[in-house]
Amino acid sequence: MIPRLGLRDARRALDAGAFSVDEFWLAQTERIARLDPQLHCYLHRPADTAAPLPTDAVLGGLPFALKDNMNLAGTPTTCASRILEGYVSPYDATAAARLVAAGGRYLGKTNMDEFAMGSSCEHSAAGPTRNPWDLERSPGGSSGGAAAAVAADLAPFALGSDTGGSIRQPAAFCGVVGVKPSYGRVSRHGLVAFASSLDQIGPLTKNVEDAARVLELIMGHDPADATTLRAPVPSLLPETERGVAGLRLGLPDGLDALPMDATVRAAWLDAAAALEREGARRVRVELPSLGQAVAIYALVANAEASSNLARFDGIRYGRRAAADDLETMLTRSRGRGFGAEVKRRILLGTFALASGYYEDYYLRAQRWRARLAEEFAAAFAACDAILLPTAPTPAFRLGEKLDDPLDMYLSDLFTLPASLAGLPAASVPTALAGGLPLGMQVVTRALDEPMLIRVAAALERCFPFAALRRDAVDRALGETS
Repeated sequence: MIPRLGLRDARRALDAGAFSVDEFWLAQTERIARLDPQLHCYLHRPADTAAPLPTDAVLGGLPFALKDNMNLAGTPTTCASRILEGYVSPYDATAAARLVAAGGRYLGKTNMDEFAMGSSCEHSAAGPTRNPWDLERSPGGSSGGAAAAVAADLAPFALGSDTGGSIRQPAAFCGVVGVKPSYGRVSRHGLVAFASSLDQIGPLTKNVEDAARVLELIMGHDPADATTLRAPVPSLLPETERGVAGLRLGLPDGLDALPMDATVRAAWLDAAAALEREGARRVRVELPSLGQAVAIYALVANAEASSNLARFDGIRYGRRAAADDLETMLTRSRGRGFGAEVKRRILLGTFALASGYYEDYYLRAQRWRARLAEEFAAAFAACDAILLPTAPTPAFRLGEKLDDPLDMYLSDLFTLPASLAGLPAASVPTALAGGLPLGMQVVTRALDEPMLIRVAAALERCFPFAALRRDAVDRALGETS
């Protein structure tokens, strides 16, 4: 059971002397060696074991995984792309450095959709990660490797990045907890940029309390990132015990008009009813632009991606292809280095920013984005938290959506709005559909992570999931408890 413990339970066992940090590390790495060949969660693992860290630190030497778009000095950071093969980070991402400073031990870099562009972890130059609940299904994306690693007990917790749902959607598909903090709460320094006005780093964990612990460590202003806020870091752990009595829970009208499996709708209503039994009061709210989120996001995110990825040209960054002239070298470097999905998004983004189209597409999308933020603000005048499904379907089969990009983009339908508005949001597993997990999403006001954790923890208490996850993973991976 040693490697199957999350942060909270492992720390308690360490404090009780049940095992040492070295014993935990050894058990964890042995489990990875045995099971990751089936799942392909990790792209890079450290070559040797680091010296034990002091057990009186916050993390006490416990290991953590990083998505492969976060720098950590001396480790590969490839964004699951051919263009960054062989790149070794010269410096630390602030969020990762804060974990190390708190006594965390780096466990490895996890697989992802290339440059975080995808919803299935299939757009990786290294091949897909498989869902530990069903090896024929996607773990979600783009943080699919991180979510699958936590779900399969190949890491106590991991950091992922979320641009339009890339922490929350894989958390839902893999039956774990995933949190996207408010925009500006966590430094983006050292995170390879996809869409700079949307990207945020957040935790993937086995329970809400672990997510609260990790958030407390990584949140806070960073002089190296001008977009981080100077708001004080709140204490989140006490919120896990407060309950929801007296809180107003917003359920948006009109969700039936959006594509959503009947099982997901039933689980959403069940989750709302469970929180009502805990003392919350259900209120109706309106988010009429919710259905426009995919189109808004596609224009804004792809435009920013086009700009951010221009630096990967074989000269400034990225592997350089051999050629006799500059134009051919640039064309070959980017043509061979980037995968099909990244190329698609660069082309779409470049078109949206082109002269003659900028106002019709990019600026229009930004006006719709502002409207969506205003709708959230109006909704929060009537409620304390909003409950949404995390994904419109359970985990889909690998390959099922690869030839239909729009269908793939729609898998982020319910996570995109919070990203566009810069709001904190968390996915908590609450139900099963055909033996696959479903996640429900809590959204709160900007900078109200305490309310987010409070409601998410109450939802988790209503729907205990740890034993379900362990049993399902054991069956899928052929393990015997």
